Formats: sequence, C-alpha cells, structure tokens
Amino acid sequence: MSDMSERRYDLDWLRIGAFALLILYHIGMFYVSWPWHVKSSQTGPEVYEIVQPLMLLTNPWRLALLFLIAGCATRFMADKLPRGKMAKARSWRLLLPIVFGMLVIVPPQTYYEVVTHMGFDEGWVAFYMKYIGFHDGWRSNGAPLIVPTWNHLWFVVYLWVYTMLVLALRPLLHRLPLQRIAALFRQPLALLVLPPVFVGLLRLLLKPIFGETHALLDDWYLHALYLSLFLFGYGIARYEGIWRSIERLRWIALVLAVLVYVVMIWAVVTNSGGGARPFIWALDQWAWIMMLLGFARRLMNFDSPARRYLTDAVFPFYIIHQTAIVVLGYHLTRLGLPVGAEAAILVAGTATACVVGYEIVKRVGVLRPVFGLKGKPETSDRTRATVTIP
Repeated sequence: MSDMSERRYDLDWLRIGAFALLILYHIGMFYVSWPWHVKSSQTGPEVYEIVQPLMLLTNPWRLALLFLIAGCATRFMADKLPRGKMAKARSWRLLLPIVFGMLVIVPPQTYYEVVTHMGFDEGWVAFYMKYIGFHDGWRSNGAPLIVPTWNHLWFVVYLWVYTMLVLALRPLLHRLPLQRIAALFRQPLALLVLPPVFVGLLRLLLKPIFGETHALLDDWYLHALYLSLFLFGYGIARYEGIWRSIERLRWIALVLAVLVYVVMIWAVVTNSGGGARPFIWALDQWAWIMMLLGFARRLMNFDSPARRYLTDAVFPFYIIHQTAIVVLGYHLTRLGLPVGAEAAILVAGTATACVVGYEIVKRVGVLRPVFGLKGKPETSDRTRATVTIP
C-alpha cells in the first residue's frame, strides 16, 4: 500500500464534472417522459427521442461515481483525524445543509409540484404551514408526497449515514485481509469483471423487491449498491497498484463503455434482454467509472484556479440547483417559447442562480455552514491537500 500523500486533483475534477452532469441531468428531467416535480409544456415524443438516450448515457454511473469518490475522500480524511473529531466535522458539514435544505431550499420544489399536479391554489403561506405541519393529503405522479422532504438532498443524507457507519466500523474494516483483497483487484480481469457481476446480482435480486425510494429507511437496493461503492472507494483509496491498473485499463474501459451503452439502448428501445439487462446495466456503469477514473488519473491530476473555485462551489451549487430548475422551469414554460430556446434559457438561468447564490453565500458568515462551506468568508482554499467531499 502506497502512502499516496500527494493531492488527488484528478478526483476533485471528477467530482466537479459528475456534479455538473447531475445538474444537467435534472434539467433534462424537465423534458423527458419520466415522472418529475414539474414538466415543460413544450416537450413531447420528438424531444423524448433525443433527450432520453442522452440521459441514459449518464444514468447508470454518475451517482455511483460520486459515492466511490466520496469513499476515497473519506479514507483520506479518516487517516488524518480521530474518529470523534471526524464524526463531528462531517455531521456539521452535512446535517446543517440537510435541515436547512428541507426547511428553506426544498419547499419551493414541493410547492410548484402540488400546484402542477394537484391544482393547489391556496398560496405560499398556506402551503408552507401545511409543509412544516407534516400534511399528508398531497399526491404527485400517483404517489403520496411526504413532507417535509429532502428531495435531491437524499444524496447528502446517504453520504452522512455511510460516513458514520464507516467511522463506527473502522477498526473492524482494517482487520480485513486488505492486502489480499488489493492483490486481487490489481489483476485487470478481476477489476473489470467482479464489480459488475456483483452489482448486476444486486440489481437482479434486490431492485424488483425494493425499487429506488431515496427515503433512507426502505431503500435497501440503493443502500446495497451505493454503500458497496462507497466502501470500495474507501478500500482502494491508498492502494497505488490498483490505481495504476485502473489507469492502464482506461482505453479498454472506454471501448467497453461505448459498446455496452449501445447494447443497453437497444435493450431499452426493443424491450429485450430479459434477465441479462441488470448485468448490461452494471457493466455499462462499471466500464464508464473505470474509464473516467483511468483517464482522470492520466490527464487531470493538476491544479488550477478553476479547480480551487469549483471545489468549494460545487456543494452550494448542488444544494441550489434543483430549486432553481423547478422554479425557473415552471415559469418559463408558461411563456410558450420554442423548446430549444426554453431549454437554453433554463440552463443559463440555473447556472446563473448557482453562481450568484454561491457568491452571496460565501461572503455571509451565517450562511456558509448551512450551504456546507467551512471557515470564515476570508478563508482561502489554496492549501487544501486532498480531494474534498461535500
């Protein structure tokens, strides 16, 4: 096991890129046929045919990649801090944004959702009183709306839970035969084949039973998937041999990712594949992750002012973005603009809301912690030594 004390700028860049894709994905949800909080009135089958294959390009792997990177970053941080101090730091960094988000950031999403799907016309104040009063009479897309809710902040909730679990089990985790496990995953065939087989089995056996709820207590398929990836990232973080293997596999992973993506689209369009579809999905997911990790390690392990800015900005961007999309999208679509113009304005408006929001938040001391920012407004990030996590 290598010390790997150098800065992992490549993982920072990947985290930034994955969150950027996630924001674009949520903009895409405004235009596809899949259920979401609000929808564009300008969309239709001709738009679905263009947008949905692009959504499926990132759907299998973008969140999986984020949990794997978060596992790596957790290992780097855990090796520097006592468990109690790290638990306190992570709880402060993650729980405050969750609570603030549920009470302030997320409610506009639910407001426009019940206005859209239920014709709610009692106004914002009446809505908010019901929202914080655990109102149980709202439904959307055929399912009850549970309020208060965390909506897109489920990722932060799960990240906190997984971090606390790893910290609690850290002594046991380090008693595992890590050297032998690492030796296995240094082998290219094992690294390419074993994870997608495991993930495919999870998808085959657990997803039909539990689905995907993002509700924490009943989300056993996603816990099995994302906690496994988080632990994998935690486990490989400091094993230089595994990272060298990932880098060597980058071209093979790229070819595999493209081929399997084509097969996956064919299976979706033709409704074929049967019992193989969970494994097609899993192989697509893992090939893209390996490709991105490999090329990032090869080409993106460098610092820049943009990296320093975006490393801090990306978490507030994430907190802000979905509310911006829902609010802007709801009002934009009522203007009757062509779908291309509407989408362009929505992308630009969401980006502007994120940047302006971050620029305000980082300057106001009382807002920094509720948007996941550390330190005082004048604190610089130039000395950060490793990949960060939200």
